[in-house]
Amino acid sequence: MEKKEMIFEINRMKEQRNAVILAHNYQVPEIQDIADFVGDSLGLSRKAAETDADLIVFCGVHFMAETAAIISPDKKVLIPDLEAGCSLADSITAEQLRAWKADHPEAVVVTYINTTAEVKAECDYCCTSSNAVSIVEAIPEDREILFLPDKFLGGYVEMVTGRKLNVWQGACHVHEKIGDINLAEKEKEYPDAEFLIHPECGCSTSCMMRSSVYYDCKDGHIYSTSGMLRRAQESDADEFVVATETGILYRMEKENPGKTFYPANERSVCEFMKMITLEKLYDSLKQDRFEVHVPDLLAKRALRPIERMLEIG
Repeated sequence: MEKKEMIFEINRMKEQRNAVILAHNYQVPEIQDIADFVGDSLGLSRKAAETDADLIVFCGVHFMAETAAIISPDKKVLIPDLEAGCSLADSITAEQLRAWKADHPEAVVVTYINTTAEVKAECDYCCTSSNAVSIVEAIPEDREILFLPDKFLGGYVEMVTGRKLNVWQGACHVHEKIGDINLAEKEKEYPDAEFLIHPECGCSTSCMMRSSVYYDCKDGHIYSTSGMLRRAQESDADEFVVATETGILYRMEKENPGKTFYPANERSVCEFMKMITLEKLYDSLKQDRFEVHVPDLLAKRALRPIERMLEIG
């Protein structure tokens, strides 16, 4: 089937099945172009919940589809490739977390949204990269905090809040690669560019240590993916070096004609995100595969830390 015909058929089946297609910012361009919503994981799940769609097709990785199923228990959730996983989510299991909690029985447990439903169910609060600081700051200072699973985001939160956290030593293999870059060399290569850095990156805390002001590293700023997108639109700069998965560059270029975006590390490509293709999206809608279902009791337990996060804001 030719690409044009496949796109037509995907849109036809979407209407026929009352489906909504979600695409994470790191998806390939043709998936971003056909999606109803493009964004970060929690934002997409919340948008889908607000629709009257019966079916959610999540073009992302598995934990994201799980989160959509948790937030929208009345909707069916599909992921076009069941093998689209996440190295960060895989860095801690529910069993490991229960053992960690047993060693720290009085601690408050905060998990980054990039975890499985089973792990979320064991936690007190969820957080995103954009609100992790405010979630930690909302917890009384005399309470011990277990922060998981990302060591770089945890280190970033420690530096901003000044609080000592017990941080799980997990990492996203893509963002960890970005930690290998020399920011000073990149600044020489692109002297007029602003630097947009995701807090999951290994270079985020080193950037902060070079600066007397949080978030700034010469012409650098530490943001979540949604924050990066806003900054790219609002800034007067014409050039940007972007330290996150390279898929976001397509959306940045699309939304900011006339501006130029460079990857901080060309190797920062998530092979799991790139597993979703038009062909797999077509098959998912046509053959109803692959459903991501979270059992009711587990979903209710996993929803609680998300709701607590949203109460804080």
